[in-house]
Amino acid sequence: MSDTPFRYVIVGSGNISRTYLKAIDRSPGLELAGVVSRSGRRIENSPEELPVYASLTEVDVPFDTVILCTPNGLHHVGAREAAKLGKHVLTEKVLEINRENMDAMIADCEAAGVKLAVSYQRRMSPENQLLKKLLDDGALGRVFAADMRVKFWRDEAYYNSGAYRGGYEIDGGGPFIQQAAHNVDLFCWFFGMPEKVVSMLGTQAHDIEVEDHGTALLRYANGMLGSITASSAAKPGFSPVLEIHTDKGTVVLINDEISTWEIEGVENPSDKKDFEVHSGADSAAVEDTAGHEAILQDFAEAVREDRDPAVPAGSGRLATDLVLEIYAANVK
Repeated sequence: MSDTPFRYVIVGSGNISRTYLKAIDRSPGLELAGVVSRSGRRIENSPEELPVYASLTEVDVPFDTVILCTPNGLHHVGAREAAKLGKHVLTEKVLEINRENMDAMIADCEAAGVKLAVSYQRRMSPENQLLKKLLDDGALGRVFAADMRVKFWRDEAYYNSGAYRGGYEIDGGGPFIQQAAHNVDLFCWFFGMPEKVVSMLGTQAHDIEVEDHGTALLRYANGMLGSITASSAAKPGFSPVLEIHTDKGTVVLINDEISTWEIEGVENPSDKKDFEVHSGADSAAVEDTAGHEAILQDFAEAVREDRDPAVPAGSGRLATDLVLEIYAANVK
C-alpha cells in the first residue's frame, strides 16, 4: 500500500453519498478530499471541516478520482467534466441510462487517458467471484437455464423523495434500471448478453410513470434460457434469488450467498466469509459497506497499477444495454 493516501471527491450529497462517506472512512489508505453539491448541502454526518464546492471546477485541493453519486441520467455530465480535468471516474450504478450518453462518457475518458468504472459492488462478493470462475472454467457443466428474481418493495415516500424518481428522463425507468441494476449486472457478468429478449412490464402499486414490476425472458446463442423478474411492488420485499440449472445439477444463491449446491462431482466452494451484502429488499439505505469498500480499494489499486478496475465501463455498461433491450421488447 502506498504511503500517500488515495483521495476521492464525491459529486452529489444525497442518500448514496453517505454510503461512500462511510466506506472511505472504513478503508485504510483512502481519504475523502471534498464534496461537490450544487445545492450546497453537506453529506449527512460528514465532518464540518470537509470542504463543499458548488462545482467540480472549483475544487482547490489535490484529489485522484471523482465518485459520481448524482441521479442516473446525470452521470455523463460528471464523467465528462472529470475527464476534462484529467481525473479518474467511479460512478454509482448505472453507468448511464442511454447508449448515447454511455458512448460519450466512455469516449471522453478514453481520450483523456483516465479510468472509468461502475460501482457494481455485488461483483466483489466472494461467492459471486467463486461462481464466476467456475462458470468461466466450465466446471458446472452446460448451463441451460438461469432465473433471477429481484422482488423488492419501495413505498410512496421513496418515490416522493425526489422529483425525478419514478420517471424516464433522469431515473431511466423503474426497478430494472434502478433497484435490480446490480443483479442484472451479475446476470450479464455470469452469462453475457442474450440474442433474444421478450418482456412484459407493468405499473401495479405506485403512481409513477415507469414500471414497478415486470419479467423478461432471455434466449442465448448457446441455447440457454433465462428470466429476470424485477419489482419495487413486492411487499414487504424479498432478498434477490438466482437459480442456475446445468446438466450437472443446480446452484441457488440468495443475496449472493450459495444456499443450494447440487452439482455432480463438484464440491461446494462456499466458505461463508464475513462479507455483508445489502439486499435492497425494502430499503435503499445501505448500511453494509463491505462491497463499496472493496470497489474503492480496487479502483485505487487499478489507478496505481495502471490496470483495469473490477468493473470497467465496457463491462459495466452491459447491464444498461440489457435493460434497454428489456424495455424495448415490452409486449403491450
